[in-house]
Amino acid sequence: MWDLFHKHISRYVSLTEKEFEPVKSFFVPRRYKKKQFILQEGDVCRHESFIVKGCTRTYDISPEGQEHILQFGIEDWWIGDLYSYLSGTASRCNIDCIEDTEVLQITREQQEALFAEVPAMERFFRILIQNAFIASQSRILTNLSRSGKERYADFIAQYPLIDQRVPDHQIASYLGLTPQSLSRIRSRRV
Repeated sequence: MWDLFHKHISRYVSLTEKEFEPVKSFFVPRRYKKKQFILQEGDVCRHESFIVKGCTRTYDISPEGQEHILQFGIEDWWIGDLYSYLSGTASRCNIDCIEDTEVLQITREQQEALFAEVPAMERFFRILIQNAFIASQSRILTNLSRSGKERYADFIAQYPLIDQRVPDHQIASYLGLTPQSLSRIRSRRV
């Protein structure tokens, strides 16, 4: 668990083993069962979570009851509602587990203490937020300017490990397609 986390951090900032050691004390390991919620709409997001094992989805439910999947999360990724986490306001999102999932979680208060003790971690989280913004903007532009077929091709190219782990109707929701449209797109690819 900690080796994966250290390797992840090392992709963005340099931390020796000695520098990494105190980082561990700011994170709490947690396990969630398949279908268990990590965050429910209306609750304040109290943790940012690094996925050690498993698969999650972040989604919103429209007033008509339709799910809109915003993000999937797998090993070596972060999940959470950053807006709720930073602002302390109620989340509009749900995050639940598609598979049994293990995470390392940090609260906002612990994160601030971590920044004071290990300054390189502030740079690490800044880079994560920048990357999240870039990914979000890219996703919006892709959804506005590409056909369903192109969105699916981009999804498979960018996230090949997710396609086999997530039900088709959830992939369709993520792509803004109906399950029937996704089925047609897949059948034409063969």
